[in-house]
Amino acid sequence: MRILVTGATDGIGRQTALELGRLGHSVVVHGRSAQKAEAAAAALSQLAPTATFTSVHADLAQLAEVRRLAAELADVQLDVLLHNAGVFLKKRELTVDGFETTFAVNHLAPFLLTQLLLPSLPKSGRIVLVSSVAHQRGKIDFDDLQSTHYDGYAAYAASKLANILFCGELSRRLGPAPSVFALHPGVISTKLLTTGFGVGGASLEEGARTSVYAATDPSLDGTTDRYFSDGKPAKPSAASQDQAAQRRLYEISAQLTGISI
Repeated sequence: MRILVTGATDGIGRQTALELGRLGHSVVVHGRSAQKAEAAAAALSQLAPTATFTSVHADLAQLAEVRRLAAELADVQLDVLLHNAGVFLKKRELTVDGFETTFAVNHLAPFLLTQLLLPSLPKSGRIVLVSSVAHQRGKIDFDDLQSTHYDGYAAYAASKLANILFCGELSRRLGPAPSVFALHPGVISTKLLTTGFGVGGASLEEGARTSVYAATDPSLDGTTDRYFSDGKPAKPSAASQDQAAQRRLYEISAQLTGISI
């Protein structure tokens, strides 16, 4: 399979790309800059010399960049979109489009990229959203999606809840195929974890395990709207299963990104 891994220049994303390559899949390595993406693809090729790694770049905080990336990938014949990229910001920042950055990168970017690539994704394909156990403490404030009263953890948790809400509504709109999955990778030693929480965690290998499972395991063929943790099915929060919230967030996200639904 050919698999796009966003945020694959370091951390869980890089390890996920490596493990997928070692399994024989062709991996498209995404990074924020061309230099980082190309360097990561080259380094991964050294670690898994029989695998194929190519690179793409885009600043996912900019909707124009997401659109450019989608146009670049439209003819690549991807089988899996693995939305791994994410940020945790202690201070509120706005993107060039005027959106709060955590919401923009963690939710709007995968929402828009998925919508733009859906026409070229096969029915056997998969869309995988790397969420977090933090979604259990998340709350979507539809009156303040841009977090004007900013708290870093609250914004992050809300964005991870948004991932699972998106998973539910998208799977309902698509039907049984392509498959749509969300997951918690574990509490893993990454730059994001250190920045956001000041603590370490489990190994990157452990962090990649659930993403690889969701992206490739044949036992998941023909299923959709699933949530995984620790490499196996798990139960997400009750709030993430609220169909009215799923639908409302989907419709608002479409408006914000200029997508017709």
